[in-house]
Formats: sequence, C-alpha cells, structure tokens
Amino acid sequence: MNYKEILGGIAVVIAFISYVPYIRDIFNNKTKPHAFSWLVYSVMTGIAFFGQIVGGGGAGAWVNGLTAIVCFVIFIFGLLKGRANIVFIDWISLLGAVVALIFWFITKGPLLSVILVTIIDALGFFPTFRKSFHKPHEETLITYFLSALKYVFALFALDTFSVVTALFPLYLVFANSAFFIMALIRKRQLSIK
Repeated sequence: MNYKEILGGIAVVIAFISYVPYIRDIFNNKTKPHAFSWLVYSVMTGIAFFGQIVGGGGAGAWVNGLTAIVCFVIFIFGLLKGRANIVFIDWISLLGAVVALIFWFITKGPLLSVILVTIIDALGFFPTFRKSFHKPHEETLITYFLSALKYVFALFALDTFSVVTALFPLYLVFANSAFFIMALIRKRQLSIK
C-alpha cells in the first residue's frame, strides 16, 4: 500500500464519519436536507468519480464513489423528511443543472466535462445555500467541515494531478468551506437577535 492509497483511505474514512451526524440529525428532525441539492450532488459526484477513474485519479477518486452513494441516500431522506419549502429559484437551479447535464452528455472532452460537472454541482448547491442562509440551524455543519477536509486528503491522493482530476475536488473544498463559514456566521447572527 503506497501513501496515496493511505490518503485515499483516510478521505473515505472522513467521508463516512462526516455523514453519520448528518443522517442522525435527519432522523432526529434537526437537519432538513433540500432534496434537489442532494440529487444533483449524487449524480455529479458519481460522474466525477467515473471521470477521475478514467483520468487516472486512482485512490484520490475513491471518496467520490462513496460520496455519490451517500448523497443518493440523503436525497431519498430529503424527499421523506427534508425541507418542503421549494421556491421558484430552486426550480431554476434544478433546471440549470439539468441543462448543464445535457451539455455534459453532448461533450466528448474530459476538460469541458469536468467544468460542466462543477458548474452543475454549484447550481445544485444553491438551494441548500439559500435555505441555510435563512435557517442555518437546519443543517449539520460538521458534515460540511469534514467534507472540505476529506477533499483535501483526496487531492493529495490523486495519482494524476490535472485540471480534469483536481478541479471538482478543489471546488468542493472551497464550496464546503464557504458554506460552513456562512452557516456558522448566520447561526451566530440569528442567536443574537
């Protein structure tokens, strides 16, 4: 076992650990996932996983495989126990993700594909970001912090470091970190009022 496989394994363990409190909080009615976001996360992370495998990502891709599966499970929970407040902008985000997904299917180049997958995921993140700005107490923040951390390990575990293999995990480090910070600040702001 080489050090990249160890780092890939650490990323997978962090991923697994990160979702335990999130799923627990769903069942305790503390976390209310936005189903649209989790559906997009599942599909895009699955596509990114296969793209990384084809692009030579090696152990750095493992975390996306597990994450895609868990995101789909959370999507199902989101339908059953999540936030029902779906507004027009959420539908626009989902439609944008579907349109970008169609473009992804049409493209043949891996670079354009990874760029589109990243854009689609960002569009899918918007409903959760919007919901959590107003109701940050409905999210389990440790999951987002650990998700950023798992992708740091995944980046160092990549066998081939290129735009194709690294753009999506780099975006996820940024997106999860930004979400964590925003929600933490909003929780504090709302608790002062």
